[in-house]
Amino acid sequence: MKTVEALRERLQVLHQRTAETPLFNPVFQLSHDLSRQLEGGALSLDGVESLVAELECEALQSRAARLRRLIAPTDPAQNLERVAALLNEEDGFSEFRARWEKPLLHAVFTAHPTFLLNPVQSDAVATAALADDPLAATVCTVPADGPAITLDFEHVEAMDAIERAGTARDRIVAALLGHARARWPGRWLDFRPLPFRFATWVGYDMDGRTDIGWHTSISYRLAEKARRLAGYLASLQAIDAAHPLVATLEAAQAHAAEMASLFVRPLDAPDALAAAANRLTADDPAKLLSLAPLIATLEADAKAADGEKALALATLAAAMRADGLGMGWIHFRVNASQLHNALRRRIDPDATLDLSSKSAISRLRELLADVKPLRVNFAALAIETSTAMRQFLAMAQILHHIDADAPIRMLIAECEQPQTVLAALYFAKLFGIDDKVDVSPLFETETALEHGGRFLEALLAEESYRDYARLRGRVSIQTGFSDAGRFIGQLPAALAIERLQGRLAEAMKASGLTDVAALIFNTHGESMGRGAHPAGFADRLTWPLSRWARARFAKAGITLEPEASFQGGDGYLFFRNDDLALATLTRIAEAEAAIAGELVEGARDPFYDRTDLSLDFYRSIRRVQREHLESATYSRAVTAFGLGLLKATGSRVSRRQSDVGSDRTMSLRQIRAIPHNAILQQIGYPVNVIAGAGTAAGDEMEAIADLLGHSGRGSQLVRLLRSANGLASIKTVAAYGELFNSAYWASRPYRGTETALETACLTMAEHLTKDDRAGVFRRLVSRLRVDWMKLHRLLALTAGGSTERDPAADAERRNIGLLQSVRLALLMHMFLRAVQVPPFARSNDVSRDDVLEMVLSLRVEDALAQMRRAYPVVEPEISDFAVDEPTDFPDSQGEDYGAIRARFIDPIERAHALNLRIAVAIANYFGAHG
Repeated sequence: MKTVEALRERLQVLHQRTAETPLFNPVFQLSHDLSRQLEGGALSLDGVESLVAELECEALQSRAARLRRLIAPTDPAQNLERVAALLNEEDGFSEFRARWEKPLLHAVFTAHPTFLLNPVQSDAVATAALADDPLAATVCTVPADGPAITLDFEHVEAMDAIERAGTARDRIVAALLGHARARWPGRWLDFRPLPFRFATWVGYDMDGRTDIGWHTSISYRLAEKARRLAGYLASLQAIDAAHPLVATLEAAQAHAAEMASLFVRPLDAPDALAAAANRLTADDPAKLLSLAPLIATLEADAKAADGEKALALATLAAAMRADGLGMGWIHFRVNASQLHNALRRRIDPDATLDLSSKSAISRLRELLADVKPLRVNFAALAIETSTAMRQFLAMAQILHHIDADAPIRMLIAECEQPQTVLAALYFAKLFGIDDKVDVSPLFETETALEHGGRFLEALLAEESYRDYARLRGRVSIQTGFSDAGRFIGQLPAALAIERLQGRLAEAMKASGLTDVAALIFNTHGESMGRGAHPAGFADRLTWPLSRWARARFAKAGITLEPEASFQGGDGYLFFRNDDLALATLTRIAEAEAAIAGELVEGARDPFYDRTDLSLDFYRSIRRVQREHLESATYSRAVTAFGLGLLKATGSRVSRRQSDVGSDRTMSLRQIRAIPHNAILQQIGYPVNVIAGAGTAAGDEMEAIADLLGHSGRGSQLVRLLRSANGLASIKTVAAYGELFNSAYWASRPYRGTETALETACLTMAEHLTKDDRAGVFRRLVSRLRVDWMKLHRLLALTAGGSTERDPAADAERRNIGLLQSVRLALLMHMFLRAVQVPPFARSNDVSRDDVLEMVLSLRVEDALAQMRRAYPVVEPEISDFAVDEPTDFPDSQGEDYGAIRARFIDPIERAHALNLRIAVAIANYFGAHG
């Protein structure tokens, strides 16, 4: 079995045996077959690498095909025609303006660690997605390695994606303006199109990070300003190279670029800080803080111009109005605890005030009523030690000295009480920026979602907050799907979040805030396990902000501003080239137009009428998900390999404890949502998406199936379940448990097979008699299997369901099975090599058994470091030292450990590198990392 086709045929034969023996595991059997070939010499690591390369290729093609399914067609001319088809000929000028002068979507480009593909792979997938048949496109001649994923790398990637999104928006804006000019030739330049707005938090997000200095945020914002001004300049030069504003933009761009260079590195020395700060804050004719006069000039010129020049000038003015002096708007982010710490220092240094109490609310009311704005400078920013205060100071400096027009979002993670929002509002007022800062609490934890309705009612009851909301023209909240999906399950999370959104509409109406907009930022990820619905853009947009929730705001007469994230490298893939970017925005525009039409029609959804069924279904799924989360079995299985199944995908390093037993005691709460979900993908079963739905149907199976099949929301839920189930394999989960089965290793050399490995296998078997992981996986598989059988029945009963196999889904699942089998054989290879390493002297309290345990838990880098220390290839020789005094010692040649390196250490390293390449391929079938 040296070819993928041979492996595929073998796996198909093995699958047939499950009909005879239900407990037979074809994935593990194939891995055993491969392992015997690898250990016997019939297959080399070079041969395994060839298999991995071919399987990688197929996974990338699958990724490209999935991308195309989501956003096709990709032909630019066809997409612009589709935009034109959305322009309702029945609209009068007022209706047309109302429809297109506010964003259909605010898109936020975040730095979540999902840079799974290197840039060359991303380009190859994006190019293949433009082909009519991505599965036939060449994506395979790409290197496996890529540049280091640093914060600077992430920032450049985000800016590239936003720039392409901006170019696509310009093309849509030009189409809208062209339509207006044709329909209303005397008034078309009164039209101010703004179909999309873009933002980022890359370099501004301090939640869970300590590696972003205030100078980083300032430098990035200045670099973004310089880059955006360069774009405006290029556009204007293409329209009219002799335009008077060309010189203005050239000078402003050069000034911004120079200022950015001053803040690239930490300014620790007071003199260096003063020099940079004074240069930035000094008056300079080239210093541009507002685009308002330039926009006015361009619009006046457009009215005086003819033909395409007028349209181009109006398009440029629209871009300036949308983005301001940056690539887009920016989002700062802090944790609620960081805000509380800053507030205590300010008003409660002795920690006598309970910030969750009513007395704290009263104290904050007094502070907000009496606060007097303070002037600040860069020296104040440099000496401030509180993270939250530093963020507000940085925002003030950006608004004062970089871009005075574009508002800034202040996102508050883990926000569970209204006092936290009032504290943020206090700091915004303290530094005189409350008219430009939108404070946005994040509702994501189970507590926040459960009590979020009362939170919002209490917050909107505060007069100071209502005044602030009217000043800003909006109430801003953020709902998150990552931790929510991890801790209460993806289906319960989505349903809890929509209920919270409905409570916001009620609270705004009750508080008399129907005259302001509701901006709801849904930070879903790119995977099913983090809120990205895989079925298409209509589902992607309405899974986190449902039609029911949207209707609640429409009924209350509240303008809704939907905002969603495109997270990390996976999210940026939608904007990897100009054609993809235009296709993506077109699909969003089409979906939002369709959704708006459905809201006008006002069709009822039985999912919200039959709450006797739907609420019980929701609560039961949530109960099952909570049982998994609280189960030591589930926690141990998910952490069985630590984070060793995952490639590094972001600049925010996932910390791991360094002691030998850390993985055994690792809590799920020590793992962030992205790696948690990524591990579920890697072991073969997206528990937080699938688990519980089958069990929840219970005795009401037929009634639940009927409800889901005849409900828009229910059908959307079922589409998610079907997609996840199509990639899931309980047999794979079981196969990972067999790696730790002592009986397997003890039996492997039975009847005289693999006699050369007998000692190694028996040593492994003896070591694993104390290991709990085989039993853990067995128990988890049993629970999942029972639930899955019920899910299978539910899906078959639901409208649109079928007991027939889907050949395309089966092919993808079979390819994942091949990848899993190859990986399991590689893990066996690593385990056998580790157990055969010759004993070495205990060093730094680490023994050979400790190193074996590291390998078994896939802490491979730690293990390799210990083995290389024990068996150095290059050691100093006595002749290396020019010492005059003679010596007779050492009296023998030092031992050469090169053979040990080649036989044991190097194969472990190479096998692990292949393991990580397989991890990327598996994630590609799921369409995202984590």
